[in-house]
Amino acid sequence: MTIQTRRERERAERERLIVTAARQLAESEGWDAVTTRRLAAEIEYSQPVLYSHFKGKDAIMAAVAVQGCADLAAELRAARSAAGTAQEALAAVGEAYTAFGGRRPALYDAMFTHRVDLPFATAEAPAPLRAAFGELAQAVAPMARPGDDPALLTETYWAGLHGLVTLMRSGRLPAEAHQRRLALLVGHFAASGPA
Repeated sequence: MTIQTRRERERAERERLIVTAARQLAESEGWDAVTTRRLAAEIEYSQPVLYSHFKGKDAIMAAVAVQGCADLAAELRAARSAAGTAQEALAAVGEAYTAFGGRRPALYDAMFTHRVDLPFATAEAPAPLRAAFGELAQAVAPMARPGDDPALLTETYWAGLHGLVTLMRSGRLPAEAHQRRLALLVGHFAASGPA
């Protein structure tokens, strides 16, 4: 192994360590607790080392969001693949998405609530963002009618799921009716699909 290869590997390891520490700290104490000073102490590196990898907290949060999208894409893919019919796939993806948002609130916030410097809905979007959206799109595609814009249809379903997650987490919707709300969304969305 060359010195350059070793340095690149060590740099990638430090970046993973920083992102993992930020993610764990945010999940346990919230994003306000995630500071470069606190992260430096957690990973036992100096703040300048953190800044050599990331411009600041916002860049770290964006890296966490990208990693979270990769995790979400994997969970959505597993749910969709395990389903039988198109409507079951739509329901499974909806359940997996809302469960992810409820189970990983700080990660979900980095991905979809906090402002991060990531391009969404463009060709420049990082691959994990496109993969997560792609999993939603594959579940929604069978519901499209002739003339529907598949991307807009997917965005609409995603918006419904995001609304359920956000309103339930904030206490504005009682959690005990979540399954019924999700079933209504899936049922009405699927009913509007091809005749």
